[in-house]
Amino acid sequence: MAATVSSERDTVATPIQRAFREALYAGVISLGLFVLFIGLRTDQNISNELILVKRWGLLAIVVIAVAVGRFLYVAYAIPAMERSKAEKAAAPAVVAEPGFVKQNFNKIGLVVLILYPVAMVLLFGFQGSLKWVDNFGIQILIYVMLAWGLNIVVGLAGLLDLGYVAFYAVGAYAYALLGTHFGLSFWILLPAAGCMAAFWGVMLGFPVLRLRGDYLAIVTLAFGEIIRLVLINWREVTNGSAGISGIPKVSFFGLISFNVSDPNYIAKVLHIAQSGAYYKIFLYYLALALCLLTAFVTIRLRRLPVGRAWEALREDEIACRSLGINTTTTKLTAFATGAMFGGFAGSFFAARQGFVSPESFVFLESAIILAIVVLGGMGSLGGIAVAALVMIGGTEILRELDFLKAVFGPDFTPELYRMLLFGMAMVIVMLWKPRGFVGSREPTAFLKKRRAVSASFTKEGHG
Repeated sequence: MAATVSSERDTVATPIQRAFREALYAGVISLGLFVLFIGLRTDQNISNELILVKRWGLLAIVVIAVAVGRFLYVAYAIPAMERSKAEKAAAPAVVAEPGFVKQNFNKIGLVVLILYPVAMVLLFGFQGSLKWVDNFGIQILIYVMLAWGLNIVVGLAGLLDLGYVAFYAVGAYAYALLGTHFGLSFWILLPAAGCMAAFWGVMLGFPVLRLRGDYLAIVTLAFGEIIRLVLINWREVTNGSAGISGIPKVSFFGLISFNVSDPNYIAKVLHIAQSGAYYKIFLYYLALALCLLTAFVTIRLRRLPVGRAWEALREDEIACRSLGINTTTTKLTAFATGAMFGGFAGSFFAARQGFVSPESFVFLESAIILAIVVLGGMGSLGGIAVAALVMIGGTEILRELDFLKAVFGPDFTPELYRMLLFGMAMVIVMLWKPRGFVGSREPTAFLKKRRAVSASFTKEGHG
């Protein structure tokens, strides 16, 4: 007697069903994570008693936004990426001609940067342009210079540095101390701050010559914290947590000053109306010149033997050593060069602020600079500049979220959610472009005649 077994067909979920399931999971997880951070908040009443404020509406909006975002990503983004990969694999290789914008990206960007202060003055006037030139223009250029300096260490040499803010601090305090105590000008202290930061870069390079990966990251992180704690506790020199104030301003090579009390003040020399915007515009173009200097030196060094040694070290240190390259010198030059540009940025930061304190050089600054390098694409100067524009400019725009108080109530504080939105944006970008905006890890040297040589060998019967 034969026994019949009823076979059950496996039900395969459609993309929409899978997206609904993933959205449900994401909503439940976000509800558990945010119920204490967003749904509940402590406050004080009139009697100075601690009370618990419930914000279920704001919590519901966040949970629904997370669930909808996960649904759209699973239902549409993932299938679209899979179809794109399949089409690229099936389609014949066609070399497309780059468009006008892509061909002239650097020139267009340079023209925009040069005309940016002029456009802000025309749109908002001299006093109204202070915010846009200073908070957006100068701030972004400082981080571009810092990120390009760190790119030499991380992007070109492949050395993970989590204490880069230490060189930033060394440059700032070198300018602040020498400028306030000895009265030296910015144009003398700028190279001095860069040399001092490069010296400390070499000092950091010696202990980490044999370290790689996570161990290197831990040591560089400790170095950054050591510098910060020294600035806090060495009160006789650095004035501790109180910082250093009264840092002299930058002058135009001593010919034109930006202090109203000086006889060669710019308004008196040029016979124009007094305004604080002149100094900010001058600082903007000075920061732009320092950024262009950083880019020029980086491009030139990358084409030299030392730059190719950095790239070889990044790809494989053992193979690099087997080729006869001195890895000790290569690492030290990478640390020193990157630290030098960090010192330049620090001295400019001190001149711009007129005040420095250890609170400006915490680990979060190193994390932001490293995030700019990774998001922009390690080794890509243009991608890093775009990432700095998005991250720093986007952060400054998120500060202006006061209009959301009309939606969520007067108790809504934008600063509490600025970093939350910033982190979510970084996660989305890394899911969309895991190699950064412009991934550029290609070597600078190629074997152009490799195919011809292989064909000749095959033709002669040696292949």
